[in-house]
Formats: sequence, structure tokens, C-alpha cells
Amino acid sequence: MDIHRRSAKSSPSTTPQGGGGFHHLSHGHGHEIHQKNPSSSAVDHRSSSPAPKASDALPLPLYLTNAIFFTLFFTVAYYLLHRWRDKIRNSTPLHVVTLSEIAAIVSLMASFIYLLGFFGIDFVQSFIARASHDAWDLDDASDSHCHHHDFAIDQQTLKLLEPEPFISSISSEEDKAIINSVIDGTVPSYSLESKLGDCKRAASLRRQALQRMTGRSLQGLPLDGFDYDSILGQCCEMPIGYVQIPVGIAGPLSLDGYEYSVPMATTEGCLVASTNRGCKAIFASGGATSTLLRDGMTRAPVVRFASAKRASELKFFLEDPVNFETLALIFNRSSRFARLQKIQCSLAGKNLYMRFSCSTGDAMGMNMVSKGVQNVLDFLQNDFPDMDVIGISGNYCSDKKPAAVNWIEGRGNNIVSAIFIATGQDPAQNVESSHCLTMMEAVNDGRDLHISVTMPSIEVGTVGGGTQLASQSACLNLLGVKGASRESPGSNARLLATIVAGSVLAGELSLMSAIAAGQLVKSHMKYNRSRKDVSQVAY
Repeated sequence: MDIHRRSAKSSPSTTPQGGGGFHHLSHGHGHEIHQKNPSSSAVDHRSSSPAPKASDALPLPLYLTNAIFFTLFFTVAYYLLHRWRDKIRNSTPLHVVTLSEIAAIVSLMASFIYLLGFFGIDFVQSFIARASHDAWDLDDASDSHCHHHDFAIDQQTLKLLEPEPFISSISSEEDKAIINSVIDGTVPSYSLESKLGDCKRAASLRRQALQRMTGRSLQGLPLDGFDYDSILGQCCEMPIGYVQIPVGIAGPLSLDGYEYSVPMATTEGCLVASTNRGCKAIFASGGATSTLLRDGMTRAPVVRFASAKRASELKFFLEDPVNFETLALIFNRSSRFARLQKIQCSLAGKNLYMRFSCSTGDAMGMNMVSKGVQNVLDFLQNDFPDMDVIGISGNYCSDKKPAAVNWIEGRGNNIVSAIFIATGQDPAQNVESSHCLTMMEAVNDGRDLHISVTMPSIEVGTVGGGTQLASQSACLNLLGVKGASRESPGSNARLLATIVAGSVLAGELSLMSAIAAGQLVKSHMKYNRSRKDVSQVAY
């Protein structure tokens, strides 16, 4: 990623179609994005007291009621089918029914209506909720939404600022019993979602139980206003609330002839402002260009043999080009998008470390490559039955830790963390994704400055994990890289990687400018403080 200072030129005015992002980076192609005025949307108003639910009127817990109606439905259905088969065999008219058959028909209809009402309505509502998440794609909104938008935000802000009691009010005796059962260990806290069938209620009861067990208040940690169903089984276990992180915008970042407004989630003062200043300098210089060096994710299992000689035999087998086609076929069965690129082996005594590299489409791909590696290990076990698999990851990957191999071979700044959080990436992988070499050189007899950043290990994706959450999905949509690219799988992830590198370039340029001008400490003292602190310093 580099920028060569030159006379400013006008930016393109066409609006692009989509973009991309990725794991290893230095530089690539982009699409121009023009930021539209955000359409107003209505904010859900909820009363402070829990809303009554239909399940509260049931004599039994919801999961027991569902089990009873499921059992009833299939039992009477089997009974009626069995009876009708006998009538057909005996040439008995089907419309002639006994009292028991009438009761079975009524039971079948009742259970069907209950199951349709319970699961059918929830199924339809899930599509409605999913459609509402894409509201930012619309150019305009209804007038009623616009009228209530500002008022709704004020109400939501006031609600978050209201002090929360030490123990939230318990809506029913059933909730009280569940909380007590969690406290005494009768019901595991992690099982509340499956037992209650209501993720929001599970988080609330878990939160109240935790406060009673620890004797400490969770006042200030918001609970309302979050879709807990969206994180079940994939993003976070045993939730008790969510943390608010402000999202700022830097840009426009002029990259490869297109402009991007870069969302950054951070609590570090001056970070967004500094990046924005760098974007302004890049724009005035005619824009930055990028080149993508490689696209791939790695996983490196470690295996052990009885002797170093036996371990070396597997090393030679894996590195033999004749065997690669077979291994690739086994590996690629794990996913439609996983494609094995190479296997690199390193021997340490009786231990063999195998580093698998593969492309993963628009996903960051850690789970994808892990499944492929497991398939290969199972296949190798047939020809190497004495192979002892020590671990699916032997730190040769190397995941979520700084390592020279990631700089040399490629694999995946604070700026990186801010964009990662805003776009739903794994923040822990900021460690290896922040590998960066910044080069500056005076050119044109000292009249201009050439600056570049090389980042060999940016690990990002636009599908899976936190990218599907509403707020993170909105930030990806702003960049034009939301979801998977149908035309060119992987292009959205690759473009996102180039945008990350371009933003780092802007931040580096701004940082070096402040250091060269001797303004770094002064600027932070001025802007990275509240007004109250500034006044105290002045005194």
C-alpha cells in the first residue's frame, strides 16, 4: 500500500457495486462508495416493566408444553393412519368414524393449530426482523419514522442513563424459582436459553442470579436494546448484557480510484481524528493505490511418532507433489469455498508440524480450514496408524499471537482494532493482523514524500461470526462489502483488507506528521480530554 504525493485531482464520481476484503494483505482493487444520507428509522419503545407474554398464561413451562403438543400430534397422526389403513384393507368407508377416531381428529387439529401458531408466527417474524436489518439499503423512509426518530433516540438515551436497581424486578414466581435454581446449582446457567426458549429472558435471569451470587451490581451495563437471538450458538455464550462502544467515521479514504467512509469503533480519543487527517492528506495527494499479494488462511496441527525417522517419512509424503492432488481433494470436501493451496512442514525431533494454507472465500475461514485439516488427518491415519495427533493447532499457524512465520509466509495498530470491532471481526486476531512495515522516502529532489505500508497478515471476512450482527453488518454495508460476493467469492473480504491497510496508511501519515511537527503530545493534551479536564489544566 503506497501513496506518492502529487498534485490533487478530482475524485471519480461514479458509484461502484460492492467490494472485498481478506486475510493477507498488502494491496488490491476497490469500488467507489458514495455515502448516502442515512434514512431515519423508528426506534422500538419499550416500557420499563417486562411485557406480558402468552407463555405466562400456560400452566406448565413453555418447553414442557411444546413437548406435550409434539407428542400428541405425532401420536394421534400415527393412530389415524393406522386406523385408515385397516379400513382400506377391510373395505370400510373412511367417513365412518368411531368416537375414539373423532377424539383423535380433534386432538390432531388442536395440536397442529398450536404448533403452527407457535412456530409459524415465529418463523414469519424472523423474516420480518431480518428484513428490517437491511433498512440502511433504502434511500428513503416513511414520514412517520422521520417524525419520531429524534424523540426515540432521546428516550433510548435517557433509558440507558437511568440507574438500575441492584436486583431487577422479577416478573413472576416462575422467574424467581429459576433464579434460585441457578444460584443453588440445580439449573446450569448456560442452559437457560434452551430451557426457556427466550434468549432475552435468559440473559435477564442470568444477570439477576449473578448479582445475587457476587453481591455486586451490574448497574450501567445495558441489557435492553440488543438482539440476543442473533448471537445464540455463534457469537457469545451466557450473555448478561452488552458493552457500548462509540463508532466514528474517517474519510473519505481515496483508494484505487474510489472513496470509502471508514467506520471505527474505539474509545481512544484522537484516533478517528488522526486517521481522518491522514485520509485528507491522501485525498489531496491524488489517492493511494494497493496491491493484494496473497489470499489464504492457515492451520498447523502437530503430530508425534515413535522416531524422528518415521516423522520425516510423513514430511516427505506431504511435500511430494504427486500426493498433493489427493490431499487437496480430501481437504476441499470440508466446504464449497475451501481450496487447499499448499502444505509446509517443519520437523522437530519426533514431532512434525504441518502448516496448511487454503483460500476461504469471503469468510475469515478459521473454522473452515480446521475442518479441512481434520479431514486430512483422518485420511493420513490409514497410512500412518502410528501417528499420534497432539493437537489440531501446534502454534505454527500462528493464530492470535505475534510470530515471525506470519510475517514471512503471511496469514492475516490500534486502527486495525477499531475497524475490526466496527465490522464484526475477531478482535483477538488484531495481534497478527497488525504486522506492519511503514516506509517513507523523499522523492523528486526532496519536494515530495513517498510512503507505503506492507501488511502481510490481515485476517478479515465479510460473512460469519460477528459480521451478521445488525450494527456490524451496517458498517460493512457502508463500505460496500456486506456479505458474500456472488459474482466473485472472496472479493468482498479482499477489498475489506485493502481498506484496512489504506486506513492504517492514513493513520501512519498523520502520526508521523504530528511527530515531525512536535505536536503529538500537545494535540493529545488538547483533544483527548473532556472540557472539564482542560479547564482544570488551565488553572
